[in-house]
Amino acid sequence: MSDWVLECRQLARTYHEGPAPVAVLQDVDFTVSRAESVAIVGASGSGKSTLLHILGGLDRPSAGEVRILGRSMSALGEAERGRLRNHNLGFIYQFHHLLPEFTAVENVAMPLLIRRQKPDQAYEVASAMLNRVGLGARLEHKPGELSGGERQRAAVARALVTRPACVLADEPTGNLDRKNAEQIFELMLELQEESGASFVVVTHDTGLARRMHRVWTLEDGRLRTDPVS
Repeated sequence: MSDWVLECRQLARTYHEGPAPVAVLQDVDFTVSRAESVAIVGASGSGKSTLLHILGGLDRPSAGEVRILGRSMSALGEAERGRLRNHNLGFIYQFHHLLPEFTAVENVAMPLLIRRQKPDQAYEVASAMLNRVGLGARLEHKPGELSGGERQRAAVARALVTRPACVLADEPTGNLDRKNAEQIFELMLELQEESGASFVVVTHDTGLARRMHRVWTLEDGRLRTDPVS
């Protein structure tokens, strides 16, 4: 079995929405090993979010291939791709995307319920995960009753509740003040080490990025591994 959790080969993404095609990604080769943490940095509009969406099967490349645990995303139908995401990937976004009408524990249990786990078991696992991220006293609170930092902690719990092989995070601290950003990033690193999941984190914060195992820079549609300044 390969040690690679995620890999992409000759990845490209071109948009044809205007008078001329726009190449956002070009010839991207990228691998992530088991239990590895990787940061992707780059200027705004450099294609970081596009790359992350393609890695997570939320967008299709114009060329090239993405493999999750050796399975090619492009070879799967929509339903199979959804199952692969649900069982092997976790997602954290800049904005928490918690469902406002549901409590914290209901939001975190949602990925388990989607895979048809029994509700009692799903809520028990979700409660334990929320306790781990410091929200044990906020299980029944809805997102509107939580602070920004608490909402993002709940989002981290939701991403990890399924024990995914890899977590993809798109500017997970970008909507927080410095103190909360550092706390959330520290929590993510702790959970990454505890769970053994791989982490791919898009961030504009090079200081936080340096705390990951590797840092890649996306520039002119291509990835490079030069040290960040």
